[in-house]
Amino acid sequence: MSQSQSSRRELFRGAAATVAAGAVLGGAPVASAAGKTAAEGRIKQSVCRWCYGEIPLDELCSAAARLGLVGIDLMRPEDFPTIKKHGLICTMVSAGSLTDGLADPKYHKASIESTVEAIEATSREGWRNVICFSGNRRGIDDKVGMDNCVKALKEIVPVAEKANVIVNMELLNSKVDHHDYMCDHSAWGVELVKRVGSDHFKLLYDIYHMQIMEGDVIRTIEKHHDAFGHYHTGGNPGRHELDDAQELNYKAIARAIADTKDDVFFAHEFIPVRDPLTSLAEAVALCVV
Repeated sequence: MSQSQSSRRELFRGAAATVAAGAVLGGAPVASAAGKTAAEGRIKQSVCRWCYGEIPLDELCSAAARLGLVGIDLMRPEDFPTIKKHGLICTMVSAGSLTDGLADPKYHKASIESTVEAIEATSREGWRNVICFSGNRRGIDDKVGMDNCVKALKEIVPVAEKANVIVNMELLNSKVDHHDYMCDHSAWGVELVKRVGSDHFKLLYDIYHMQIMEGDVIRTIEKHHDAFGHYHTGGNPGRHELDDAQELNYKAIARAIADTKDDVFFAHEFIPVRDPLTSLAEAVALCVV
């Protein structure tokens, strides 16, 4: 390990100890320097792994547990033992390709196989959520793309129903980050949920992405929460910290989600530009309602 790597690891460890309250008393998380832990709130918070890629997974899991998070988002089976060691779950299991998804029939075979494998791995752990994607349009009309998604999902969803797993298609913005992605508006996604017609297919409502595409976040959550099986955070603009440099009021959004009384996970998916674990602890405390 290089000196710079060693120094960086020590920085992460120090941040985890200071900000995430690096002790557990009687099995309960201690409140962080930034405020309450997630365990004290009405919504179940988690964190997306990819945003903290420089932190070893074992250390991220340790910090997450101390912050009262229930799990880690967007992981694969090879990482499950590390998550479980810390008493966490995978709150959203990875599957499929973001760009080569269900809207295009030429990717159906690969997408269905990947999603079914993830469903089976998730079911074996007794967990709940698997992600899926519409993929890019590539000139396919949105109506035809929806028909194609329905056709593929009619093969996937019976497997999910039998396994007691929910497949969640993520809503992403096609304006800034994922050009040409089809499932880029909540209305399109909600209609897809209706057409599939199963409690085991829902949407991953990404607040950052939908703020870019359509705004009106709280009203959308209140109106369509039955179609949303999972939530992601992120400050806009920039997809960074949930602070006063961005335009979303995450305290109010978290309260709106809690008020629906839905059994969902609320995963932080912002890219920190400051000390990552400090930023995570602040976001967690902000969203305790």
